[in-house]
Amino acid sequence: MSNENKASDFVAGLVIGGFIGAAIALLLAPRPGDETIAQLRERGIELKDRAVDLSSEARKRVSEIEEKSRAVIDEQKERLQTAVKEGKDAAQKTSEDLLHDLEAKQHPAPEEPTA
Repeated sequence: MSNENKASDFVAGLVIGGFIGAAIALLLAPRPGDETIAQLRERGIELKDRAVDLSSEARKRVSEIEEKSRAVIDEQKERLQTAVKEGKDAAQKTSEDLLHDLEAKQHPAPEEPTA
């Protein structure tokens, strides 16, 4: 989950940095002010649209990861509950076997006479 967030953050930073660099280049380019302002507006709109797209994509990925995580957690929870139940059953059986053996040692069955 963390790696995917880092990857989308990196891509978003790369895109935003590219647009900022382009805007600075436009400002420093020898063009008339009106033309530069129009280009900056266009780039700003493109940047906003791209940011919205990246944001929705990131939300979608996070949602998918949450669903997968919940499924894994539910599966592991079931497995743990099953293991605990099996452990309790095994402990109960062992306890019963030990009590049976102890009673057998304390009250041995009478020996049958040999003929």
